[in-house]
Amino acid sequence: MATASEAALSLHSINPRVIAAEYAVRGRVPKRAEEIENRIKSGEKYPFNKVMYCNIGNPHKLGQHPISYFRQLCSILFYPDLLEEKAVSSLFPLDIQKRARSILAQIPGGIGAYSISQGFPFVRNDVAEFITKRDGYECDKDSIFLTQGASAGVSVVLNLLIASENDGCLIPIPQYPLYSGTLSLLGAKEVPYQLDEQSHWSLSMDSIKKAVEDSESLGVHLKGLVVINPGNPTGTCLSEENIKDILFFANAHKIAVLADEVYQTNIYNPAEKPFVSFRHVLKKYSNELKSVVLFSFHSVSKGFVGECGFRGGYFQTEGLDQDVHNQILKLQSLSLCPNVMGQILVDLMVKPPTPEDESYPLYLAESTAILSSLKRRALRLSAALNDLPGCSCQPIEAALYAFPSIKIPPKAVQAAHDKGHSPDEFYCLSLLEEEGICVVPGSGFGQKDGSFHFRTTILPREEDFDDLIHRFKEHHIRFLEKWGAEQDVEKMLEEEKKEENEQKDHLHYLSHLKSSKPSCLKKNSSDNFM
Repeated sequence: MATASEAALSLHSINPRVIAAEYAVRGRVPKRAEEIENRIKSGEKYPFNKVMYCNIGNPHKLGQHPISYFRQLCSILFYPDLLEEKAVSSLFPLDIQKRARSILAQIPGGIGAYSISQGFPFVRNDVAEFITKRDGYECDKDSIFLTQGASAGVSVVLNLLIASENDGCLIPIPQYPLYSGTLSLLGAKEVPYQLDEQSHWSLSMDSIKKAVEDSESLGVHLKGLVVINPGNPTGTCLSEENIKDILFFANAHKIAVLADEVYQTNIYNPAEKPFVSFRHVLKKYSNELKSVVLFSFHSVSKGFVGECGFRGGYFQTEGLDQDVHNQILKLQSLSLCPNVMGQILVDLMVKPPTPEDESYPLYLAESTAILSSLKRRALRLSAALNDLPGCSCQPIEAALYAFPSIKIPPKAVQAAHDKGHSPDEFYCLSLLEEEGICVVPGSGFGQKDGSFHFRTTILPREEDFDDLIHRFKEHHIRFLEKWGAEQDVEKMLEEEKKEENEQKDHLHYLSHLKSSKPSCLKKNSSDNFM
């Protein structure tokens, strides 16, 4: 390998914006996790047998089974000759065979050929019908761009918005580092607005207004406002009233809105916190919101689909000038077309089987099982994290993540600085080295000064959750004991012992009720107690 002085490229000669851009989800902690995993495979001993990757929303890697409907259809599209095999009727339901023939008829050359740059018209038409049904307002298929996952769509839109180094974009703190990383590559200004952790990571308009005032005093020209709903990494879901406030603010300031809505299916308390799209609210108040330009993003990587590797997504536009639309199309053309199989997965996501289809019962059973399990895992993980001393986790209302706050003892903070780590990265590396859990330091997403967090997914298999929670607890207690917070540990153990005694008393009480058979529990009224 050439030395830095001999090589044609070095850190001193490449684009400094590349160096400035960071993506913590695949940063130092995950890289160390991969090293440890390789060492375990080569026979090296660690206190654990495998690494649990909780750093990224990658459902299938953590054991989520693919939806059969998607994979069966993709199998035929990859090898259309299956349709001519006699055994095909036993392998695939008739509705899947029919859908595969329909798709193949609309993609000349099959999946190995380019599509048009905006994406297949039939897929965009199905997306438009999905959006129309979701929002209650008609959607035009020409307002939809199919993309290489939602991330590629975000990159296209930010490239469109940012015209100079004085341009900036409002991003939430904490945020998904795709936004800060892309803005760094573009040389643009990040304008952070703080989410309020103590009120379930709510979005305060006062915080946005303050961020705008601060940016204007620095001469920043605001071009966009990013909102992640449902929240990543916060796991929250915005109310319709909150969305309305944001849109009216954007309308007044003539700022484009980027609505990252990739977790819209991952809603765990729909009765109290339903998903409401930005487009629905924009259309509802369209007479008053004349100046709003909205970009909404969705993906096949999340929800219950979890097909991250297919890289399928789309963004939909509202209020866009036709000339600007044409410039987006030009940007799309630079990469010829989105991933063809990704486009197909988008189509299957927005147009699943119907109750009349043979494949519907299995599809319904699989999707329901995944979402129900995710809800149980969300409730269980937030409860377990809140049981740890010096740890506080807001309810996981949506998405696939928890973003707990942790108190790190001063000695550990100093040790982290001595090693060149942020305190939360120091904690996360300790968790990885001792228990094999890979999470992401909160500093990679942004956090209020003086606070420390980490982001973890809720994606480990439900049968692995006992082990996951045990590892979190064991490490956290050892970490506090090692760095001088013994009193917190003792208090937690006392509370746990008290809870165990209360549970024993409750079980004893139930046993007493069962043996005594009180008169109110008569045979004829037993249905009332089911």
